[in-house]
Amino acid sequence: MPQTTLSNACARRLFLHHHGLIAPPKGSGKGADLDAVVQHLGFVQLDSVNTLARAHDLILWSRQNQYRPRALERLLDRDRRVFEHWTHDAAVLPIAHFPYWRKRFAMDATRLSRRWKADRRAGFEEQIAAVRRQITDDGPCGSGDVGQGEVRGSGGWWDWHPSKTALEYLWRSGELSVVRREKFRKIYDLTERVIPPEYLNAHVTDADTVEWACAQAMNRLGFATSGELAAFWELATPAEAREWCKTAHAQGRIEEVLLANVDGSLRKSFAWAGLAARAEDAPDPVNRVRLLSPFDPALRDRKRAERLFGFHYRIEIFVPEAKRQYGYYVFPVMEGTQMIGRMDLKTDRASDTVRVRAFWPEAGVAFGKGRQARLEAEVGRVARLAGCGHVAFEDGWVR
Repeated sequence: MPQTTLSNACARRLFLHHHGLIAPPKGSGKGADLDAVVQHLGFVQLDSVNTLARAHDLILWSRQNQYRPRALERLLDRDRRVFEHWTHDAAVLPIAHFPYWRKRFAMDATRLSRRWKADRRAGFEEQIAAVRRQITDDGPCGSGDVGQGEVRGSGGWWDWHPSKTALEYLWRSGELSVVRREKFRKIYDLTERVIPPEYLNAHVTDADTVEWACAQAMNRLGFATSGELAAFWELATPAEAREWCKTAHAQGRIEEVLLANVDGSLRKSFAWAGLAARAEDAPDPVNRVRLLSPFDPALRDRKRAERLFGFHYRIEIFVPEAKRQYGYYVFPVMEGTQMIGRMDLKTDRASDTVRVRAFWPEAGVAFGKGRQARLEAEVGRVARLAGCGHVAFEDGWVR
């Protein structure tokens, strides 16, 4: 039977400590300081939506308020401290992870070849050799530079022309790497011309990768089920993660624990042995309000966010406006270890202004003058990330 039980308050504190959201933001937001944040998180999800700031920029800024977007670009295209590939979605990852991604390259090569035959335009496999040859001979290129003469898509996000699909396939299967971004457009080159040799030439077994993936996911989550370990990187399969937990538990490396959810129920998980002492040592949260990305790693598992924080969050992009409870892309707001609401705000470049449309406090959250002042201060800080000199609050913005 599990020997350690964590209260909900303690579990929240430990979880957020592992996600870099307990201590006040500090650091230069660039170079080695920024690299340390990416290392600590393990990966940072990339997303193109830019109503206020792109998801990855807001994730990094939440940990280091001095961060600005060009700093991440430098880590990728100048310093080569990170590379781009896939976890549960497109992400930037520490370059030291690259050898372990060979398992992912092989998995994607098999899976995507089968899947994309069914749900992408026909003919992409016939273009793979031509795209590979073009990049080999002519150097880095983007999707607009391949498939000249092919009809461009007009049917949605995934209506790619065949050479674009071939380009993405070569990236996902590891033959190509992202060498830089130009206005968020990926520019690809041969992997051997992008990844530093010490990482390019390091080879690990699948068994090494499963051990690494499960152990490193546990380091970053603090506690997890086998399914949560598998989902963290999507490198180990659920069956592989279950077997890892079984073996590590038998060896005494991990222990079974009970975590109290916000509703008082208990959930069995695993943690490194000695969880109680680590939980006791976790720092107390700072008394500040934080505006988070909808894709913040602390919240990306929506079911876990509901269990731990009582925070039901969905992005309502595909919900008809008449049926939306909130705006289609609203930002979670946290204070200490509590989710206190969600906010609808966006940049107005023409007037150099961040416009706050609405804030919806969570049920039971008192929204007095002090909390409002802290929230307004956070909006002022994020406006600087967005490159805006002004903030405007619409009438009736507190709902």
